[in-house]
Amino acid sequence: MIDLVCSLLLAASLVVIGAAYFFRARVLGPAHHPRLDREGSSALLGKPAMEMGYWSLQPLGRLCIRLGVTANMVSWSALVLGAAAAAAVAGGHFGVGALLATLSSGCDVVDGMVARLAGSASKAGEVLDAALDRYVELLFLGGLVVHYRTEVPMVVLTLAALGGAFMVSYATVKAEALGIEVPRGSMRRVERAAYLVGAAALTPLAGVLWPAAPARLELPMRAAVVLVAAIANTSAIRRLRRLARAARQRSASRNEEIVQKRAPSSRAEVL
Repeated sequence: MIDLVCSLLLAASLVVIGAAYFFRARVLGPAHHPRLDREGSSALLGKPAMEMGYWSLQPLGRLCIRLGVTANMVSWSALVLGAAAAAAVAGGHFGVGALLATLSSGCDVVDGMVARLAGSASKAGEVLDAALDRYVELLFLGGLVVHYRTEVPMVVLTLAALGGAFMVSYATVKAEALGIEVPRGSMRRVERAAYLVGAAALTPLAGVLWPAAPARLELPMRAAVVLVAAIANTSAIRRLRRLARAARQRSASRNEEIVQKRAPSSRAEVL
């Protein structure tokens, strides 16, 4: 029962926020955010949906500033909530897990807002935020592995989703480290969170919306795991291939420059 209540609460909140943002967009236009403008949208999660999410959390970011809550405090709160969500999912409480995971994801967005508003943004904070993000995602998918521990196919699929998630992030970090433009791709972290948490929220509702299906099948959650596993790994492979191609082109250009620089001195030596 508690899972159904949590899922209905999330659904009601989404409807209220969606309606508020719709009227806001009609009157003032879309709520632009520098990070979204830089990263762009995806076919799996449209930019308007992400703009709505950032817009809805801005008041919370300003409230944290007034209360003296630091960005690091918000980041650690995201980890605690993420661990609680993982424990709930591991026990089969998908509604509770979805609510806690949503709060954790909200903290992940708010910590950056707080850092910018307070003027405390730093590389160290970015490292902490990125590390905690990885742990939160690991915990949630780990909770699913525990929940499906007696079903080998679902365990394999969940581990595949986890591997794809980390490889997508790895390709992004590797591109940034090499100074190469980050390859575009689907199933980025915000998309993975939206699909997995959304499926967790829908799972308790599935019995109400689709009474003919046995509740134990947990179809929304299973479908989301398959989707993330398939698309994340496909996206990771494409990103790595584009990254390797860009790295080879850069190496070829550098080698050509070296040859051109050496050519005049070689001719001078011959003369």
